Amino acid sequence: MKRFNVTGTCYPEDHYMVDISERLRIIAQMVERGDYFCINAGRQYGKTTTLWALNRYLAADYEVYSISFEGLADASYASEAKLAYAIIQQFFMASMKKSNSASKPVQELVENAFDKYEDSLQIELNQFSILLTRMCKAATRPLVLIIDEVDQASNHDSFVRILGLLRAKFLERKDIPTFQSVILAGVYDIKNLKLKIRPEAEHQYNSPWNIAARFDVDLALPAAGIEGMIAEYKSDHAGIPEVDCMDAHAMAQLIFDYTSGYPFLVSRLCQILDEKKLRWNNEGFLEAERLLLSEQNTLFDDFTKKLDDFPELYQMLYGALYHGKKIYYNANERTMNIATMFGYIKDNNGKLVVSNRIFETWLYNLFVAKEQMEAIFDCGSIDKNQFIKDGQIDMDHLLSRFALHFNDIYGKNDDAFVEKTGRKLFMLYLKPIINGVGNYYIEAQTRDETKTDVIIDYLGHQYIIELKIWRGNAYNERGEEQIAGYLDYYHAKKGYLVSFCFNKNKVPGTKTIQVGDKTVTECVV
Repeated sequence: MKRFNVTGTCYPEDHYMVDISERLRIIAQMVERGDYFCINAGRQYGKTTTLWALNRYLAADYEVYSISFEGLADASYASEAKLAYAIIQQFFMASMKKSNSASKPVQELVENAFDKYEDSLQIELNQFSILLTRMCKAATRPLVLIIDEVDQASNHDSFVRILGLLRAKFLERKDIPTFQSVILAGVYDIKNLKLKIRPEAEHQYNSPWNIAARFDVDLALPAAGIEGMIAEYKSDHAGIPEVDCMDAHAMAQLIFDYTSGYPFLVSRLCQILDEKKLRWNNEGFLEAERLLLSEQNTLFDDFTKKLDDFPELYQMLYGALYHGKKIYYNANERTMNIATMFGYIKDNNGKLVVSNRIFETWLYNLFVAKEQMEAIFDCGSIDKNQFIKDGQIDMDHLLSRFALHFNDIYGKNDDAFVEKTGRKLFMLYLKPIINGVGNYYIEAQTRDETKTDVIIDYLGHQYIIELKIWRGNAYNERGEEQIAGYLDYYHAKKGYLVSFCFNKNKVPGTKTIQVGDKTVTECVV
């Protein structure tokens, strides 16, 4: 029986997978053109699975050596001569695999070199260069080299010299036999290897890999592909009530809406639904999302480490999420370049947004955890048992209590304080109330410095709350009309509006208004 997999390579015969044949076809076109290129994507983004499938996809037309630097000993990077022999060792091991498509003459060259230099464990760079030329000349079909996990070499200048050798061969490809294509894969873009290798005083982005063709193939899983995967799962589990209820099209779109197709997140949500025997519907999905966000896993652990390693990244995401800071996307800006490389942000019509709702909610949870000493968080913790009735949140009462606490604690602060921290304080109050049962996310398309839409998912119910800065009565009326429009989008009849008002004559509290056929509870603080 197949299963969902989030550890290591996915195999079509063992695991439920999205069909990536179109992706492989496009990459194969790059190989056919003779491109040298890098496949860069965040952690657990399907790179290794793609390379495994690509190896087999290319085997009919090319001889492929697919190797990995994962687990290579530090001693292998001591010099370019030692690294060159380590690569020969990798070639030798690859030649033993059933999937290896290299011809016998090429395999014999590899085996002879492995034996010849086994005692010294090194081969001079010029001899290594000659070996590569002989391999490419002896191949009966064009030879392709794939190197996975190149990040493992990111601290070592010896790897840069190997790249320089491959670059030189690329430039002489019309005169000297060389690889048809070289594909490097990892999280870090090759130009960013210099961040660790070169002294700070030197230029950060000089790279021997400036021959690389642009790689624009999206490794995210599309909604249509997710639908095909879970439809296969549904067919395999026919007769199971939790699965029979599935609308594969709607479920796939829901998964995509929350993950933006991030492969690990897609597979992990499906895995939780399967293993916990949850219903494959909206309510079951939201429970799977809650469980995912509450667990420790390698992806979230790595995210935490990156935020510690790059304080400017933390501040950028904090400002964008908590303060609604409008940040224009520029891939050449260092922090944005790094965040994009890790898969944490993306360009949304020229603006920076967090790449998916799961990451966004995870970040809010992290920020809240770091700031739960705020008095408003304690108020939420004390009040939390007042608001849940028959499995639903009494949002009118919740907003009324929030307004009361906010004005008691922060009413004497100036406008700048409230404008900067208002939405953060609402999130801090809300978190202990829904913690362990529900989650929230911010609708990225409507987020800016003056307003934010918070969507709360709680036991299958959604609550749409607009947070906004008061800019006068006319502006507020437009806000009421806007939230009515959002309610249409979410197929809801009732919504909520929290207005942070700086008018000295304001009357704090809550009121209910009708906008067409929609009911809006407004809370003024």
